[in-house]
Formats: sequence, structure tokens, C-alpha cells
Amino acid sequence: MSNPLEEPFYYLHNFQQVLDWLEQRYADLLDAEEQRFMTQFAQLPQPSQALLVRMVMRKGVHFRASKLNYGEIGAAEAAVQPLLAQGWVSEQGLLSIDELWGQLQKAEILQAFKPWIEQPKGKKTDWLAPLSSQFTEQRTFDQWCPALDDRLYSLTVMDLCDRLRLMFFGNLYQDWSEFVLADLGIYTYEKVEFCAESRGLRHRDDVSGLLFLHQCQQAFEAGAPLEEVLAQIATLNTDNPWLEKRRAKLLFQVGQHCERLAELALAQTIYRDCAYPGARARLIRVLERQEDFAQALALALQAHAAPHSAAEQQHLLRVLPRLRRKLGEPAQPRPKPQVIQRLDLELPFPEPVAGVEFCVQAHLGDEEGPVHYVENTLINSLFGLLCWPAIFAPLPGSFFHPFQRGPVDLHSEDFHQRRAELFAACLDQLHDQRYKTTIRQRYAEKWGIQSPFVFWNVLSEELLDQALDCLPADHLRHWFERLLLDIRANRAGMPDLIQFWPAQKTYRMIEVKGPGDRLQDNQLRWLEFCGEHQMPVTVCYVRWAEQGA
Repeated sequence: MSNPLEEPFYYLHNFQQVLDWLEQRYADLLDAEEQRFMTQFAQLPQPSQALLVRMVMRKGVHFRASKLNYGEIGAAEAAVQPLLAQGWVSEQGLLSIDELWGQLQKAEILQAFKPWIEQPKGKKTDWLAPLSSQFTEQRTFDQWCPALDDRLYSLTVMDLCDRLRLMFFGNLYQDWSEFVLADLGIYTYEKVEFCAESRGLRHRDDVSGLLFLHQCQQAFEAGAPLEEVLAQIATLNTDNPWLEKRRAKLLFQVGQHCERLAELALAQTIYRDCAYPGARARLIRVLERQEDFAQALALALQAHAAPHSAAEQQHLLRVLPRLRRKLGEPAQPRPKPQVIQRLDLELPFPEPVAGVEFCVQAHLGDEEGPVHYVENTLINSLFGLLCWPAIFAPLPGSFFHPFQRGPVDLHSEDFHQRRAELFAACLDQLHDQRYKTTIRQRYAEKWGIQSPFVFWNVLSEELLDQALDCLPADHLRHWFERLLLDIRANRAGMPDLIQFWPAQKTYRMIEVKGPGDRLQDNQLRWLEFCGEHQMPVTVCYVRWAEQGA
């Protein structure tokens, strides 16, 4: 297969694909400036189009003419003229001295600033600090370096192009490299049928809201005063559920930051009005740290009566006895934990050093009972293959562009609810043997396509066959339904190893703990769940023979 990057204008075709996509899906959302840009871009000569895209896809907005050397474009000086005429590129861009330093070589700095540099043998970074206090104004490149035989071109449409990228991806952490990785076949994505009803941005206010939240996030990460950031976030007025979830997530992050700073009163205010999962548990923690034990207990009891998730319920089982004790209340009887089978092994210390899981795998596995190191990968993969149509259903606010490994709302509390009928149809196959055929077919048809659940690097035909032969359908149903209760919390914490006995069509899962290691909360929840449903699971504690007892 030929390399798609051998096509010299591959990056231009990718950029044009974004413009075509936006025109097709979001034409009614584009403002006059964006529409004008797309129309005028199409009328440019190809070298000018290519040069603009090269600049947009590079870092920063300032580019020296001598650095714009692209064989397929030809002379940059000729290609840039239509861009200058449109005002999309300027030769009069203003630079601070910090920005200038990034454009100049050491010799060029010495040429322009020699009278102010006391030690010319130093590093160019050493010269910047003392000169920054002397040169505080912004200047054009020509004004900074009048003797330098070069030009500086500055993009004036980067904000507009970032806005188009934001509309296309639904975020700004994905960039143009997504196209390259897909072109090279490094990543393959499911082809989702997009329709007008499935788009997450429904009107121009949604575009403005998405950009606004990104700016709030940037201000928060840049260290802006928290009160200002919160006041900013509060001004967003939207009826878009997806944007509301984005706002709730940002508020939760600000609340966590307040906790780290011991700004507990502010954290309490944030968490009280925050709908993001986990905010209530954080609020109980903050009230406890403020020694408001009565209010913390009241909220904990309210949460215990209707927990949002298994993780919250587990958290409350630890919090409630402590709060009751601090208020002088009598201790409540605790439910008996499930009895989990235990296996103790003394193994020789591995040379060369290897993970304790691999040591147990090698020790327990044999031809009749192969052991696989799967951790969270196997159950998630089986779920992902069986429920593929439900996961990739093109619901509103789920898919923005062709480069998504899963739906945007995957971790939303209503993810399952919005797709309840689709998931029910998938899980219904577990009542008979259809699920085995479906999973095997999907494994063959979808192999390598990005998925938030399927781990292609671990899954093999051998592992798949053993799993489908040895794992009871009832156990699969229990696991899959638990995943759907809380995907974020329950997709992790599964036992490290699984052992199959194909002749008997049985299995056991094994959680491995090395010396000094202990079970984590999400692991405890999975072990309790498996015990509750009579699933064979063992916790294997390992000590190295050299360490003795």
C-alpha cells in the first residue's frame, strides 16, 4: 500500500476535509467571518492555500520567510502575496522581546543587541531577563532587527482556524495530526452515520459556549484568581446538556484545586452546586475537614439512602462510622464482607526482574489450564464487541467528527439510559448462543478499529475462544450490567489473571498481590461483586523465597 503522505499536498486535503465537513454539517452555525474565510480560501491559488495551512499547522503565529521552505509550494514570497492581500497574514505583526528571542539565532541577537549585552559569550537565554526590563514595548520584526535580511510573516487568522478546529473536534486538545495518524493507518475509527439530529452543537450559542468554556479552562490552568474564574463560569447561559456537563466537570476541577489550597469554604460552595459525579462525596469530605460533623453526617445519610454509584457507596461505608464516632453516636453493625478465597505462594525472586503477575502466571499455568494476564482488558473487550452498535449509536452530543474512539458522553450518568433499548437488544443475545457468534464476527469485522472498551493488543483468537467456551453467559451478563451502572468506576479493578480449563469449560480469576501490596478500593468492589454472584475468584499473595517469612 502506498504511503498517503507521499501525496505532497496531503495536509491541504486534510484541511479542506475539515472545511467541507463544517460546511456540510454546521453551515447554519457559521458566522459571516467564517463563511467568508471558507469562500475566499477556495478561490486562492493552490500554493497560497498550502502555505496558509502549513503555517496554521505549525506552532505559534510568527514565521520567518527564510524558514518557510516547502518544495511543493515553491517560493514562499510569491505564495504569501494573496494571503497578505486578504489580511490573513501580516508583515507588521508586533512581537514582544520574549517572542523575538524565539525567532532569532544567537549570532542574530548579538548583531541586534550587542550594545546592551555585557557578556557576549553567554547563552542567549541568559541575556533575555536583563533586556526584558529595558525593552518592554512591542515592535515589528523590521524595527527589532533593521539590519537583518529577512521578513517575518504573522498569521492573523489563527483564532478563526482554532475556532473551526474546535467546532470540528468538539475540543482543542485534538489537532491536525489526527488526520496523519489515520492516513497512515496507525489509528482506524468506526464510521458513524452522522445526521443533523446527532450533532452536539445545535446553534451558534453552543459554539460560543464551547469556546467560552475553553477560555475559562485556560484561565483556571494559567492561575487566574479562582473567584474570577468562578464568576466567569457562572455567566454561561446554555440549554445544551453536553455543555452543562463540560461546565460541571470544570467546576469539579476548581473545587478539587480549592481543597488542595485548603480553601474549604470556597470548595464547599462549588461542590454544593456541582452536578459532576463525585461532587457529593467531596462535599462530605470538605464538611468533615471543617469539623462540621453534623452536616457531614446528614449529607452522608442522605447519600447512603440513594448512592450515585458503587464507589460512593463504598466511600460512605468508611465515612459513616467515623462521623458517628466523632458525634458520640453508637457504632452501627457493619455488613459482613464476602469471604474471598486466598492463595499464598512462595516463589523464587525472578531473574531478570519481572512483574509479580507474570511470575504467578508462569507458576500456575499449564497445558490443561492456561493462564492469561488480562486485568481489565478481557471483560471490557467482550462487552465492547457484543455491544458495539449501542456504543457507537449516533445520538445527539455523542459524535462530532470521524476521529473518535468512542462517544463524547461515555462517562455521563445517562449514557446507558439514552441507549437502554440498544443495550437491551445486545445483552438479550446472552439468553442463547447468539452472543458467541456475534462476538466472533465483530472480532473479525472490527479488528483494529478504535474502541473505548476493546483492547486489540491483548485479545487473540485463542483467548477469545477460551473465554467464550469457559465463561458462563450469566456471569457475562452480570459483569456487563455492572459496567453499565458506572463505566468510569467499574471498567477498572478487575482481577489480574484468568485461568481457563477448556476441557471442563470452567475458569477462575486471580488477583495478584506482591509483598507489601494491598487491595485497592475498586478491586475490593469487584471481588465483593464476584463473591456475591458465586464467580470463582482468588486473591493470590506472593512472597519471595529469599525474603523468608
